[in-house]
Amino acid sequence: MLVPVRFDDLVIPDTPACRGALEVATGYHTPSLLNHSIRAYLWAAAYAQDQGIAFDAELLYVSSMLHDIGLVPEFDSNAVPYEEAGGHVAWAFCAGAGWSPERRSRAYEVIVKHMWAEVPVADDPEGHLLELSTGMDISGRRTDEIPADVRREVLERYPRLEIAKEFSVCVADQGARKPASFAAGFVRDGIVDRILRNPLDD
Repeated sequence: MLVPVRFDDLVIPDTPACRGALEVATGYHTPSLLNHSIRAYLWAAAYAQDQGIAFDAELLYVSSMLHDIGLVPEFDSNAVPYEEAGGHVAWAFCAGAGWSPERRSRAYEVIVKHMWAEVPVADDPEGHLLELSTGMDISGRRTDEIPADVRREVLERYPRLEIAKEFSVCVADQGARKPASFAAGFVRDGIVDRILRNPLDD
């Protein structure tokens, strides 16, 4: 039987790449987007521990910190969807961190897949966890699967601030400019309404 998850059990890996990814996210994200990125990792780590899913903490943390970097003006792209732009930033960042080409490509893949409807855990545990946790944080999907005490402490330490308003504007802008993107599909499917009804904001 698995031990109930507590906030203090959620370990943020302390490696040069993780510290650098946090520095990049802090430097380019708004406070709301930064807290969202940190929460994405914490929701993923909590869910993984609760479900007994083994994952690469460094890879997941770096990917969490950089998964929305393609939304910021300095890295926004008119050529590719924002998750692909973010994946390319992560690939370049990880090259600078000394990661192997294969590991850099994994960061790219995890970030791109966070926009998929589903990522099978057996195929890609980090991609599965980031897809799930970002959905939890943005639209409130399956947030009841995170223990209430963990939810409360994460939200106290990393408050949501203006993430609902900011992300609604960002995803609508991405969808309008890139009509073939996942973002555009989400907008057509009512993502903005789901964002504004996120139970984490109650």
